[in-house]
Amino acid sequence: QDRRTAALEVGQLMSILRLTAVLEDVTPRVSRILMVPSDLRLDRLHLVLQAAMGWENQHLYSFEAGSRRWSLPDPHLRLDALPASKATIQQALAATGHTPLVYTYDFGDDWRHHLTGELTDGPLPGQLYPRLVEAEGRCPPEDVGGPPGYEHFLEAIADPGHPDHDELTEWHDEPFDPSMPDTDMHQFEVLKLAKRWQPRKK
Repeated sequence: QDRRTAALEVGQLMSILRLTAVLEDVTPRVSRILMVPSDLRLDRLHLVLQAAMGWENQHLYSFEAGSRRWSLPDPHLRLDALPASKATIQQALAATGHTPLVYTYDFGDDWRHHLTGELTDGPLPGQLYPRLVEAEGRCPPEDVGGPPGYEHFLEAIADPGHPDHDELTEWHDEPFDPSMPDTDMHQFEVLKLAKRWQPRKK
């Protein structure tokens, strides 16, 4: 653990992290495993997590490690936060100490994701990064009301006799299986980001 933390602090040329993201307080479990460059900026990590989870990037976000916080500059929110574009994931993980790195999306619904990273042996030849390697569980719909609202949504759509069944079924307007992520689509969306961010050949 100490050696891994030291490596995160010092940094390595194109080192790759195995990043696990778990959405807190929801059942069934929603998690993603990604391989990401350790020098990936937090504003780009936000886009990767949006693509991997299935969110639609409609709301604000933050990353928190202990007392440190990174987000987008927004004078109206008065957040005591550093710019997400000025920090990397390796720097954020190194700042966590004994606390988790938390990614929060949508300050109304308050979707909190617990992030853990582990250094790997390095990039594989021919692979683009970041990439999504494993997905479990389907991401909740946007604006469903956070974990309590999501629980209510699942109960209502599963029970034709529920008083909110018709309304919420119409609101979502497509079949919803909470245990089945659209892994192929999520991997494709992450791959698009990896291609967009490829270093230009001189």
